[in-house]
Amino acid sequence: MPPVLCKAPVVQQAAVVPGVYRLAFTAPEIARTVQPGQFVHLRVGSTHDPLLRRPFGVHDVDRECGTVSILFQVVGRGTAILAEVRPGGVLDVLGPLGRGFTLPAPALPVALVAGGLGIAPLAFLLRRLAAAGIKGSLFQGARTAGLLLGAEETVPGFKRRLATDDGTAGHRGSVVDLFTASLVAGYRYAYVYAAGPYPMLRALATRMREYRLEGEVSLEERMACGLGACLCCSTGVQSDSGTGYARVCADGPVFPVREVAWS
Repeated sequence: MPPVLCKAPVVQQAAVVPGVYRLAFTAPEIARTVQPGQFVHLRVGSTHDPLLRRPFGVHDVDRECGTVSILFQVVGRGTAILAEVRPGGVLDVLGPLGRGFTLPAPALPVALVAGGLGIAPLAFLLRRLAAAGIKGSLFQGARTAGLLLGAEETVPGFKRRLATDDGTAGHRGSVVDLFTASLVAGYRYAYVYAAGPYPMLRALATRMREYRLEGEVSLEERMACGLGACLCCSTGVQSDSGTGYARVCADGPVFPVREVAWS
């Protein structure tokens, strides 16, 4: 489906932890077609300053009410402006954009591995998998317990396993180490989905290669157009025919793990 450009009224804006916000807006055409892993491109102000839109993975959708939710962290001027938007405000939204996750056959157990704010796109995928009767495990990591977003949420068919760098919740250490420990214990997964910081994804890709696991990762890159025209979000990819570049916005942001040329 082609992306939709619309004016979207904000219906909810709330801080879920210090510096991280959950924002919901009404955009029925986007809510009806968006798939887990796809993103929306938002103009964060009412003027041309900041000029560029910001990309945000879709965190949740209410197709009946026509609302779309995102999670975002204030990391710069654009997200700081977005954090000031209140219900009743109107956003300029383009979406859905990009390629989302591939859903497996219903009988196959899967693993989801989320680092930090990587839980944002994976939470949408998790609900979709559970609705399709797919079971598995969610491995979720953060620096400390207070940053484990949605850790209290239960999803039918999925066991949530937690890791924190400081040991305040779950396994003390990285979420990749926690996932690797499950493999060592004999757990196997037909497919692995992951999102989070690049070093985490790279480490996970190494483990998946060692255990011959297939899966997909959602990459994050700075974007300008969001439509594949400017090429500023290009990333290295590889195949049997050699190496090259792909656009994270248009060819991703979801890529098969084995196709990413990890640097």
